[in-house]
Amino acid sequence: MGYSNLNDDLPARIKEQADIVQVIGECVELKRAGVRFLGCCPFHNEKTPSFSVHPGQQFYHCFGCGASGDVFEFQMKYHNLDFPTAMKELARRYNVDIPERPQSPQEREKNQKRKLMYAVNEKAVEIYRRTLVKSSQADGARKYLEKRKIPPATQELFGLGYAPSPESGGWNFLGAQLSKEEQKAAVEVGLLVEKESGGTYDRFRDRVLFPIYDRRGRVIGFGGRIIGEGQPKYMNSPESLIFNKSASLLGLYQQGDEIRRRKQAILVEGNFDLVSLVVHGCPNVVAPLGTALTTQQLKLLKSFSDECILLFDGDAAGVKAAMRAVPLFLSEQVAGKVALLPAEHDPDTFVQEEGLNALNALLEHALPLPEFALQQLVDEYGLTLDGKTKIIAELQPLIKAATSTLQRSLMLSHFSKTIGISAEELGASMPRIESPIPLPVEERVRERPPERLIPLSPSQKRLVTHMVLYPDSAPALEKAGLRECLGGTIGEVLLLQLLVLLKQPGGVEPEELLGKLPKGGERVLVSDILLKSSPGDSDLGYQGTDKELQELLTWLERERLLRESKELLDKIRKCASQNNQEELEQLVLTKVGVDNRLQEIRQQATSIGE
Repeated sequence: MGYSNLNDDLPARIKEQADIVQVIGECVELKRAGVRFLGCCPFHNEKTPSFSVHPGQQFYHCFGCGASGDVFEFQMKYHNLDFPTAMKELARRYNVDIPERPQSPQEREKNQKRKLMYAVNEKAVEIYRRTLVKSSQADGARKYLEKRKIPPATQELFGLGYAPSPESGGWNFLGAQLSKEEQKAAVEVGLLVEKESGGTYDRFRDRVLFPIYDRRGRVIGFGGRIIGEGQPKYMNSPESLIFNKSASLLGLYQQGDEIRRRKQAILVEGNFDLVSLVVHGCPNVVAPLGTALTTQQLKLLKSFSDECILLFDGDAAGVKAAMRAVPLFLSEQVAGKVALLPAEHDPDTFVQEEGLNALNALLEHALPLPEFALQQLVDEYGLTLDGKTKIIAELQPLIKAATSTLQRSLMLSHFSKTIGISAEELGASMPRIESPIPLPVEERVRERPPERLIPLSPSQKRLVTHMVLYPDSAPALEKAGLRECLGGTIGEVLLLQLLVLLKQPGGVEPEELLGKLPKGGERVLVSDILLKSSPGDSDLGYQGTDKELQELLTWLERERLLRESKELLDKIRKCASQNNQEELEQLVLTKVGVDNRLQEIRQQATSIGE
């Protein structure tokens, strides 16, 4: 089905219907704080909540990592979806009709083919799963899984199945259970192979099968481990219209939430390594599909975890695989580590024989990938003059892969100490990178669609204007209760962002503030203030004097006292109805003190815009 990209009001209609608190609340534990909701950010590791969801303006913002956006942005970032898919999912959930556009015959044919391919894969899962669980043909497969200590519950979790051998199930075991149309789709996804003489035969025979899922839970392919004799030991579905092996990870669908919760992914090389770790209590694990780690797979993991540990065999092949991954991690700005197993072990045998505690200890001592790479080069070449020359040559692609100037500088400084030359000399030996270096992830401008803003009252606007024109006044205003005064408005978001910026060296000037803010409502507000006023412009009443700041502080105190007086009055009425004389007298005395202070302020304060 196709959807028009020209229907500009469709996203707005979906946003009006979607409940951003409900959507995010299913993924993040949120607690109400005034008119907004707070929780720990799902996009970085934190213990103190800095992730704010504003239902009125329908957006979220994290003051720790800067992640921000509307309900579409959250769906895309958290669930790793593109915009059309996120929009479609929300529209379906909140019963918003998406207008169809006419499709070309080629588009209709391609979409229909995809649907049929997904469907035949699902049917194959059911057939192979039923065979493993119930058929006598799978006696050997069940014994094999029992020997590998994979319990039925874990087999069910990963959807494991069994494709019988030709001796027990024939050469067309699967094809015989499919319609002609399904057989054609099964050939397209690689479940069946066409014979030159006509007809088909099963690709997977005498194999325990692992369904491969995409992030939406659709079966896109299979991986099979042979039970008896034969080669190859492992076999995957060929690539198809719905399956790209380099962009898929086994276990990500099942273990993705656990990876996100722990902010860490463990990458192993084998299918049974993955399953065995899950069985033994290590759930944040995934595996590539018989290939070296790819950039696309690493991009997938970036949206789930802050860190990835490569848990590889300690032999030459494992070391080589880890070394090959280093440039990918540097290029994608992902924190990577490597933990090498003892030479006689793979992850499966290690966790079975040594246990989870030993595995966790190994993971805790994992080396950062750049340090691992340097250590391996030192071990291989030594620190002789000739060895250092070879090490420097090997380091060149690693340094080149670093996409951050800061990261490159740190690597040069760190590596140079081991090699015994200055960072400048080591840097001079590196090839010149002609293309501009993109900013690190944390420094990139984060864009956000404009949100509907709650209008600021004249008093709130005056407070925010002063804060923008004189950023150094923000801490004093915040201490006096500015955040409570601005609660639920874009002014509160701006205040919190400004306080974060003020902690950075060098301070913040009004014009610099505009450039440092993420695109969105805050920048619109600051831009409007800077366009309409300027510091020291006495005609507009913004001079930045101590007197002006004191007026604002006094006004904030008055607002706080007014709230306190009202709350005390409510408590007095409640105590009076309960005949609690002692507490009543204390509350009355406290309210008299508050009201007296309010009277003093009224006599000396100047109105600031009401």
